[in-house]
Amino acid sequence: MGRKIFISYKYADSKVRRLSQTPWGDQTTVRDYVDLLQNLIEATDHINKGEDDGEDMSSLADATIGSKLGDKIFDSSVTIVFISKGMKENDVPEREQWIPWEISYSLKEQSRNYGRSKTNAMLAVVLPDENGSYDYFITDNFCSRTLHTDFLFDILKKNMFNEKIPNTYKCPTCGGTHYRGESSYVKSVKWDDFYDKKAFNEYIDVVIEIKNHINDYKIIKNL
Repeated sequence: MGRKIFISYKYADSKVRRLSQTPWGDQTTVRDYVDLLQNLIEATDHINKGEDDGEDMSSLADATIGSKLGDKIFDSSVTIVFISKGMKENDVPEREQWIPWEISYSLKEQSRNYGRSKTNAMLAVVLPDENGSYDYFITDNFCSRTLHTDFLFDILKKNMFNEKIPNTYKCPTCGGTHYRGESSYVKSVKWDDFYDKKAFNEYIDVVIEIKNHINDYKIIKNL
C-alpha cells in the first residue's frame, strides 16, 4: 500500500558527504539527498508530499509558508526527517526554525473542513557528514549502538527512547543497559542502510508498525 510521505530537512546544509553527481565546483547539500529520495519515492507506490526543488517559497510570508506546510503534512501519513550535521542553528531559537514545527505538525492530529489527520509515522534518516562519518549522531560500539540525541532539536530528542515500558537488559559484555525492540517512536537509520528500494520499503513498513502501537509511546507533540 502506497503512503504519502513528507520530508523535513535543512535545505542548504552542506555539512554532508559529497555526492558523485554534484557538478565540479558546487557543494553537495541536503537538498541533493532529498532529490535522490524523491526519485526513489517516484519509483515506488509511495507519493512524495514534500516541497519540490522548483517551488520557490522564499517570497511567501511566514504564516503562508506555515499554512502551506500544514496542508502538505495534513495530507501525509509518514514524515521522514533528514538528520544532518548542520541541521540546527544553535544561535536561533528552536521555535524560529522550520524543522521543529514540521515535526510538531507531523505528530499532532489536525482538523480541516474535510476531515481529521492522525499522527504520522516518523523516520529519522541520518546523513553522513562532510568526512563521510555518522559519528556526530550514531556511534556503533562492539555490543550496541549509541545515538547522540543531545545534538537534536528537543522535539526530536523527546520522541526517541520514549517507550512507556522499555524492554531493557544489562549487557554481559560492557555492563551497560541496552534496549530491545523499538524503543523510540522516531526510528533512526543511516542513509547507507536506507537508500535502496528494498530497504526503503522495509523501513517504511517498520515505522508504520510502530505507529500502529503508538499507545506504547509517550509522544511529545508541542515545542
